[in-house]
Amino acid sequence: MKKTALYLMLITIISKTLGFAREITLSYAYGASNISDAYIISNTIPTFIFSFIGIGIATSYIPMYNTIEKEEGIQSANNFTNNLVNFVIFISTLIIITTFVLATPIVKLFASGFDEETVNLAVDFTRISIFGIYFIGLGYIFRSYLQIRGNFIIPNLTGIPFNFFIIISIMLSVKYNVKVLPIGIILANISQVLFLIPFLYKKKYRYHFEFNKSNKYLKQTLYLSLPAVFGVSINEINSLVDRTIASRIVIGGISALNYANRLNGFVQGIFIMSIATVMYPMISKMAAENNMIGLKKSVSEAISSINLLVLPATVGAMIFAEPIVRLLFGRGAFDTNAIIMTSYALLFYSIGMIGFGLREILSRAFYSLQDTKTPMINAAIAMVMNIILNIILSKFLGIGGLALATSISAIFCTVLLFISLRKKIGPFGMKRITISFIKILCASLVMGVITKVSYTTLSNYINANLSLILSIGIGAVTYFILIYFMKIEEVDVIVNAMKRKMIKVAP
Repeated sequence: MKKTALYLMLITIISKTLGFAREITLSYAYGASNISDAYIISNTIPTFIFSFIGIGIATSYIPMYNTIEKEEGIQSANNFTNNLVNFVIFISTLIIITTFVLATPIVKLFASGFDEETVNLAVDFTRISIFGIYFIGLGYIFRSYLQIRGNFIIPNLTGIPFNFFIIISIMLSVKYNVKVLPIGIILANISQVLFLIPFLYKKKYRYHFEFNKSNKYLKQTLYLSLPAVFGVSINEINSLVDRTIASRIVIGGISALNYANRLNGFVQGIFIMSIATVMYPMISKMAAENNMIGLKKSVSEAISSINLLVLPATVGAMIFAEPIVRLLFGRGAFDTNAIIMTSYALLFYSIGMIGFGLREILSRAFYSLQDTKTPMINAAIAMVMNIILNIILSKFLGIGGLALATSISAIFCTVLLFISLRKKIGPFGMKRITISFIKILCASLVMGVITKVSYTTLSNYINANLSLILSIGIGAVTYFILIYFMKIEEVDVIVNAMKRKMIKVAP
């Protein structure tokens, strides 16, 4: 698992770098303005609407596929996949028709603070971009299928064509017409599915029309998906609340939250999702075979790995929120006010990084056991907390209050999931996880102090951007030295594996 996760991290870095290029292009062209707000909302609506179905189905699909394959064979499992594909196409058609007709009230629901001009622009964008949900839904299933068949690399490469088409559409929209922006969203979603098709073929997947709504496995998947629909989509629900309130606070507030969330998502995409993506099909198979010892060990290792990677990133993002935002976005139409808003939001989003990460791992442990209700209940509690905190904290901290509310609710949800998982499967190494967490936190804090001092000192001699890059490098070296001497089990495993590798290649 560790080796595959490492490869995924490297690939995700490439994909996320392109994602940053996409955000930088958008910020350069439109800054934090009504156009960028309308574009982000039109991009959010299709993803948000379909996440209630797509993510829920994809989450239930992996354990269900493993169960069918074990009981009836691979052909039955592939037939089930085709049935699910056609069901998703059917549901997507209904959603497109509904959204096209009700575009105006839907946009106002997502951003009630928009003025009339921005609402009209967002409605036009949404009526175009909504057609992309056909390919969003198919992408969820096809990526999951490849992961089940042991191919984790290709699903993670789909972000490359996606970001390429988005970047091109932003550049063309500046030169020709802003309505090129939503067309770019559709083409980007299509490119992801087209990219996957040859690899699906190699894995012996063949599409044929099969649409049996009475199929017992489809019914069971939909039943499992109902709570997963809500539980897995907690980020989208919280984002909806955040953006609705942000649209009332300040013009460009939605864009500032989006840019900060993208930066926060960079860490999640590289470290968290790489580990979760590899772990989920594996523990789903263990659960189907009733291998609880292996499942506990895999979950415990994943949690410690997340702590090892995310805690130093959290400290670094909190210390350098403003310099990071200035380095990445501070050009073109992205003015000083946009930098201040975005870095303020990033600071408070960073607090919840560890909560976002561990929540992904713990939720997947429940889904592998075909328990989607527990994450749903915990997510519902956290969502209510997020809404209440949004209302309270936004009055005192503005945009930062919305980000802080999201972070607090994520951490709270994670604590609930830890308690619930221990009750469900028994002890899974919490003492070892806690000791490891404390060691990693101490190393991260020391790293943070050294990095901050380095940045302050270097800034007196060289420009701020170069000082930031060099300071981050110094911090990374400091952190790795500290964790090496702290005798953290996960680090020892990695170091020993590297030593064995070096011995093998030595003459």
